Formats: sequence, C-alpha cells, structure tokens
Amino acid sequence: MTAIQRRNPGDTRVLPATLHPVLRRVYAARDVGAEQLSLELTHLLPPDGLLGINVAASLLADAIAAGDSIVIAGDYDADGATGTAVGVLGLRALGASAVHYVVPDRFVMGYGLSPALAEQAAATGASVLVTVDNGIASIAGVERARALGLRVIVTDHHLPGEVLPAAHAIVNPNQPGCPFASKALAGVGVMFYLLLALRAELRRRGAFGDDSGPNLASLLDLVAVGTVADLVRLDHNNRILVEQGLRRIRAGRTRPGVLSLLACAGRDPARTSAADIGFGLAPRINAAGRLEDMCCGIECLLTDDLTQARELAMRLDGINRERRSIQDQMQFDAQELAQDNTATGVCLFHPEWHEGVVGLVASKLKESLHRPVIAFAQAHNADELKGSGRSIAGLHLRDVLARIDAERPGLIARFGGHAMAAGLSLRRDQLEVFAEAFDRVCLEQLAPTDLQRVILTDGELADDELNLETALALEDGGPWGQGFAEPLFEGRFDVELARPVGSDAAHIKYRLRSPAGVIDAIDFNGAERMQSRGRVQVVYALAVNRFRGAETVDLRIAELRPG
Repeated sequence: MTAIQRRNPGDTRVLPATLHPVLRRVYAARDVGAEQLSLELTHLLPPDGLLGINVAASLLADAIAAGDSIVIAGDYDADGATGTAVGVLGLRALGASAVHYVVPDRFVMGYGLSPALAEQAAATGASVLVTVDNGIASIAGVERARALGLRVIVTDHHLPGEVLPAAHAIVNPNQPGCPFASKALAGVGVMFYLLLALRAELRRRGAFGDDSGPNLASLLDLVAVGTVADLVRLDHNNRILVEQGLRRIRAGRTRPGVLSLLACAGRDPARTSAADIGFGLAPRINAAGRLEDMCCGIECLLTDDLTQARELAMRLDGINRERRSIQDQMQFDAQELAQDNTATGVCLFHPEWHEGVVGLVASKLKESLHRPVIAFAQAHNADELKGSGRSIAGLHLRDVLARIDAERPGLIARFGGHAMAAGLSLRRDQLEVFAEAFDRVCLEQLAPTDLQRVILTDGELADDELNLETALALEDGGPWGQGFAEPLFEGRFDVELARPVGSDAAHIKYRLRSPAGVIDAIDFNGAERMQSRGRVQVVYALAVNRFRGAETVDLRIAELRPG
C-alpha cells in the first residue's frame, strides 16, 4: 500500500504576501525563498564559476581565430542531441568556420567518446574536439583523440571516476574541485555555459568590434528541452534556463524542429509546459537514439527549413510509435519475470529484449515494485550484456556499481551514470554473480522504510481554493519537474459518475462532488482501481482544462482509494 504523507509546510513568512496563498504554501514546502522567485536571466549563476571553463573558452577562441574546424562528439539521448545542436548552432554564430558533429552508434560503439568515435571525429578534418553530455569517463577515447592530433575539451555533467581523462580542458560541475553551486546542470546546460564563456572571451579579444556578439538566448528553447528531458533536478538555476526556454517556445521564437515535434505530439506551442517537453518532445527525440540513429533527431533540431523539420519530426514520431510497441511487449515480459523475484535489488534479462529500450523497462518496473531495477539486453557482442538501471530514493545507483566494481574487479566491464540512473556492461556468463552482488549491496544500504512507496502531498485545499483561479496560479508558478515536484493535494469526494475512456478503456473519467461543488477528474491508467460509487480518497494535481476556447478546472488523479 502506498503511503500518503504531507510535506513539511515550511515558512510562508519569507515569501511576499502578494503571491496566491496556495502558491505561497507550495513554495514554502519546497524551501523556496523570495530570492528564488525571479526566473530572469540576470539571476543565472555566472559561467566563470565552472572549473576549467575559461581554459576551454580560450582554446575555442584560438580555434575560431585560426579558422580551425571544430567537431562535437555528442550522445544518443535527448540531452546529448539538444546539447549537440546547441553547440553546432552556437559555435557557428560565434564565428567558427566549420563545425561538424559525430554521435556514437549505441549498438556498436556504446556510450561516450570511444577510440572508434575519436577516429570518426578526426576523419572530419577537425582540429578541436568538444564532447557533449559525455567524456568524463572516456579515458581511452580522449587518449586516442589526442594521439590523432585533436585538442580535446570535455563538457559533461556525469559523475567522474577516480581517474579523469587527459583532456586539454574539462568543464563539468561535478568534477573534483569545481565550486559551481548548481551541480544539477544537464549536458546541454554545460554546453550553453561554455558558449557564454566563449562569447565573453571573444568580446575581450575584440572579435565583435563595437557589437556585443550574438544573442545566445536564442538557444534556450533547446536548453529547456534537453534539461527537462534528462530529468535533472530543477534547482533555481535550472528553473531559470527552463522557464526562459519555455517563454521563447510560447512566443513562437523557437526552432522549426521544436514546433514540428510539438505538432506531432498534439501540443499547443503557446501553452507549452515542462510536462509537454517531458511527455511530448523528449520521447520522440529519444526514440531515434534508442532504435536507430540520433542524427535524425539532431538534424530535426538544427534545420531552419520548416518543411524539412516537419518531415524529420514525422519520422521521429513513427520511430517513437515503434518504440512504444516494443516497450509494451518488453514490459509484459518484465512483469512476468519479476513475479517471483524477491530480491531487494532486481536484475532482469530476456534474450529478445531491445538494448535501446531496457532503460524504460527498468524505469516502469522500478515504479511498480519500488525497488532498484537493472534490466539487461543482449549487446552487439554476443558474449556481452548491456544493462540500464533505475533507483529509488536512498540508493545512489552509480555508487553501488562503483562499490561492486571495487570489490569484484573485472566483473563489470564498464559503468557510469547518476544517483537515480546508471548503465553498465558485463559478460553474459557473469550476470548471476553480478545480480547476487547487486542485491546484497542494495539490501545493506536500503532500510525497510526506503522500500515503502510514498506520495508527498501539499495537504488539502479549502473549498474556496478548489477553483480555476488556484489552478491558473499553480500553472504560472512552474516550471515543475524533477526535484521541484508539481503540487499534489489530497481530499475526499463522492463519486457521481465514473466511466472508462480511451481506445483501450485504460483511463477513467470521473465526476466528483465535494462541498465546493462538482468537478471533473481523470485517472490515467486507473482502470484497475476504478470506483463507480461511494466516497473516495484522492491525491490529485489541480489542472487547467482548455477546450474550444473555454478554461475549466479538473483533477489529474495520482492516487485513488475507497475513503
């Protein structure tokens, strides 16, 4: 049974009385002070707080002055794709004579700057290589790039290992000794910051004459997409980046590819939210890297031609539909495999699973089991498995892999990632040994209370707060997302009507009554817990429903039980 707990209410006195009272309570519960209310660009942390950024900017400025070609080594997820596009567009705007990009084939090269990808990068004729969203663990790849004569700049946000690559410059807020206050920058955010530092360096050199240089804020739509897609924590700095990007999208000042992807997802650009990025754009961009080639996603973001953007967006949409079909079958397999699995740390493998989709399977199973899960698929090499894991609060997944690697050297071939998500490779005949080690470490580090799924709420709304005015205030109070959770409220209602909706009748549409009146609600994928009559206890998000020009309030149900 899921536990429902209320957040610590916080101190509303530190917030302006002019705020909507519900929004004040929500902000206070998230420890937001008055100094964090402004999401203007003037409040961004300065770039020179990032260790190594001035060295990297100087190297790029030298390359631009010499007319040297630059190549970006990207990644095959949405963060890497947007970061690559931001790098290409930004460097071109700042005067680079030629900018290329390469992205690894995940099924052959694997993640990051491998020696093979370094050779592909060198073949472009570039003199400088810049990684995006990878490189901090690419010891051999950086060594190979340098041997080929490339000057290497690593930009990344993943946690480093004990040894750093021998790059000419490293920009990563999570590298040892970096004082940058926001450790939650996504890969695309790190690249955007490098461009800011490069522009400042070029200004110092007089590269723009009396002008101040290009407006890099034009790239913030892509920065917002990559930041939300990568599920990094929306601290104040990231909220500024995302909010500024969302404003550009809503105003129509965005890339043709973003507009086209929103159209494929059936989202209104003028009302784009972080949720629209997370559930509409990100899956379509990610699908290319999961099943095919991320170059399709990058080209969709790079093109200035709306017709070409629409064609590429439709292709991405088709790949995403294929991904959903594959995932549905894998999810069914995973539920069957997990039925008798009593491990605290769950490892699952199926010989027919798709390597590009195992992360999604692990994520869904982690939600249903509320246990750390690693799903494995057969790699391109028949003797190797590739796994993607997702964790729960209380367990730092990458640190678990690092501990297993230290205790059993050679068991894991490669690994990397974050606290909540990580990837690894190992020999197929070592899966059972690894699964036992993973379960043992998870059992040691997780308390029984950690294995209890908890929904945190912002309490109940008064009768005079359950209305459109409150919903609009909360909508404007975002962006909401990872680490800055959308407000959830709890209450008891009487069911007046409940009916299945959707092509597979998986969703339930409700009409609920409270002392405040009658209100509509939707419970996505809530068929199994449907209540057709009586009183129910509900945890919900208060949302604005827009239809044919009219705005009404409705509830998006997160938890429902007889009450």
